[in-house]
Amino acid sequence: MSAKTILVVGTYDTKSDELGFLASVIRAQGGRVVSMDVSVLGEPKTPTDYSKHDVAAEGGSSIQTAIDSGDENHAMQIMAKGASLLVGRLYLEGIFDGVIILGGTMGTDLALDVTSALPLGVPKYIVSTVAFSPLIPAERLAADTQMILWAGGLYGLNAVCKASLSQAAGAVLGAARAVQMPDPDKPLIGIMSLGTSALKYVVPLKPALEARGFEVAVFHATGMGGRAFESLAAQGAFACVLDLCTQELGNYEHGSNISAGADRLTNAGVSGTPQIVAPGCYDLVDVIGWLPVAPKWADHPQHAHNRLLTSIVLNLKERLAVARAHSAQLAKATSPVAVVLPEHGLGEWDRVGADLHDQAGLDAFLDELERTLPSHIAQHRIPCHINDPEFSDKVLEIFDAWCEDGTVSI
Repeated sequence: MSAKTILVVGTYDTKSDELGFLASVIRAQGGRVVSMDVSVLGEPKTPTDYSKHDVAAEGGSSIQTAIDSGDENHAMQIMAKGASLLVGRLYLEGIFDGVIILGGTMGTDLALDVTSALPLGVPKYIVSTVAFSPLIPAERLAADTQMILWAGGLYGLNAVCKASLSQAAGAVLGAARAVQMPDPDKPLIGIMSLGTSALKYVVPLKPALEARGFEVAVFHATGMGGRAFESLAAQGAFACVLDLCTQELGNYEHGSNISAGADRLTNAGVSGTPQIVAPGCYDLVDVIGWLPVAPKWADHPQHAHNRLLTSIVLNLKERLAVARAHSAQLAKATSPVAVVLPEHGLGEWDRVGADLHDQAGLDAFLDELERTLPSHIAQHRIPCHINDPEFSDKVLEIFDAWCEDGTVSI
């Protein structure tokens, strides 16, 4: 097995002991290390492979400019920009195989930018005093970022923090050795969905797309799944997206913490990726199940899915707002968009006879969406339910036509 190289990033003026410990564990396990200093004021005890001056210069600035700003937030953003650009370039040059970044809130802020600059599959580990904290919004996390809490290490090394640091060092090296990178020569289709108790279209669509020669990745529409999907869409990773469950957009529109961010339903269109869209489970907003339900939902039907997640059923006014949010996001697309609108329901629980069936609410939602969608977006209103075979057949009909005319590259 060839040796793997890990890039160790942090403020070497104040955390050289901790960063040095990470490096020593990586080397003891047979890995190689390159180091990058992202500090501003101080100097490291020993020189790093990439200095703070290299970092600032990569972003078109300088350490003196950062110091002269007189603001630590502005200074760290200078370093975050430079580090993101430098790390991205070094990876393309083959300098390292994985990256590990250590920091408190300042270092974590920088680390989130740096890891987002790297492609899917490059091992990315953040050792942070705020790992898993609500301080970190979903939209700042790269699709495959790993985090571990930097516990008990605020003022130097000790047995507690060494336990975390050594795990992180071993994890990033092990990931670099084990990772199977995506095949760039096999076109990838991204699909958004929920589990089959709610949405079943993946069951026929996935094998049908694979039979056509495509790799298929299905993302769970529970906030982080949509974030990963949008992150990859922004990178142009998909040949086409089947964004058939857009519930996270409703979550965002109505203020839920289970959100994929403000750019949900935009990145495929902005990056030029063709997209087939259906507003699966549009009528539900998911909220955090272990928190008290907000007063604004008090008179709404709700379902505790488990101890983590509760679903709120939207009223008519709220559904119309979700329809308009779809139109506003899709209007930003520069690539072909086809919207498929099943008239008999958009989730298993809103079928005729099911608990959430509300034909008047569904009709009003579909009418509002049709009315507000930009004229250049193709609309396909079809007399079926989203989980019926006719829906999947329509999606494949559109997809096949796009493959034939070159809209989707094979």
